[in-house]
Amino acid sequence: MVDFVMSVRGVSGGAFDETVGATRFLIVPDNVDPAPVKEQIRRPADWYAQVIANGKWTNDDGKERGDILFIVHGYNTSVAEAMSRHRQIKQGLAANHFKGVVVSFDWPCGTDALAYLVDRHRAKMTAFKLVDDGIWQLSARQTPDCPINIHVLGHSTGAYVIREAFDDADDSQVPHSAWLVSQILFAAGDVSVGSMSEGDSGARSIYQHCVRLTNYSNSNDAVLDISNIKRAGIAPRVGRIALSDEAPANACNVDCTEYYALYAGDPSIPIADGPETVAGAQSHSWYFGNAIFTADLFQTVIGFPSSPRTTRATGRDGKLHLVRQPGAPAV
Repeated sequence: MVDFVMSVRGVSGGAFDETVGATRFLIVPDNVDPAPVKEQIRRPADWYAQVIANGKWTNDDGKERGDILFIVHGYNTSVAEAMSRHRQIKQGLAANHFKGVVVSFDWPCGTDALAYLVDRHRAKMTAFKLVDDGIWQLSARQTPDCPINIHVLGHSTGAYVIREAFDDADDSQVPHSAWLVSQILFAAGDVSVGSMSEGDSGARSIYQHCVRLTNYSNSNDAVLDISNIKRAGIAPRVGRIALSDEAPANACNVDCTEYYALYAGDPSIPIADGPETVAGAQSHSWYFGNAIFTADLFQTVIGFPSSPRTTRATGRDGKLHLVRQPGAPAV
């Protein structure tokens, strides 16, 4: 078993550091962390070929399909933690019979929570590489008999990286401007509500270049609480408040507030659904290793309609909510 990582971290002393560096394409053996060593580094063409080969599968009708899910982590995430969360998502999707491949986009955020604004600057610096060196390169390798469906999951500041990446790609007029990804997903997205409205010039690119954007929000997310001192003056975020009614038709919000309250308040739920322990703030990072979220993630990536689903219910507010069904499987 191996893991695929696209890293834009700099290197010093033979290890990844917190600066922006060249894009490196890694194939990481199981049970080890990504490292800038010759055993893991591959030529781009070889890496792309292996990612595509691992992402291909055949559906029940005998038709070939490909699914590649990029994970973009948030701020204050070390190389080891990014890899751990990658593997939690990968294992959870496998339990749901996902046949595609998971790839991590690892950018040089720090490991100090007080470095939030510095990390945000790094995120903007690295955003274009996600599209230019990753998404677009793989899209260009699609073949008529096996279309590659590319999906992108952004957690926390990873959502900001994705938004900036798509905006920069349009501003820079990358080749083949008709490129398209299938599903974009934000979990605890650290972007402002206003910046994701249909009329926002920066958001326009992301909505034009995806089939659907799904936003998972939790109003109890303590990290995205604007009363937090390090976030003073920052507008409400989509990962806490949800997308506004001004988001376009291909945007979908899933409110996780009630499910998270159950998860945080009943000790039996983390045991049954996972994760039993959370690295970082629980209200912000419980998504990784959680069976209910992962089942919904799987259905979204595969292309299920927004509703109905076993993982969703329409609330009294008329909006979609993440729900736990009796006998829900553990990851």
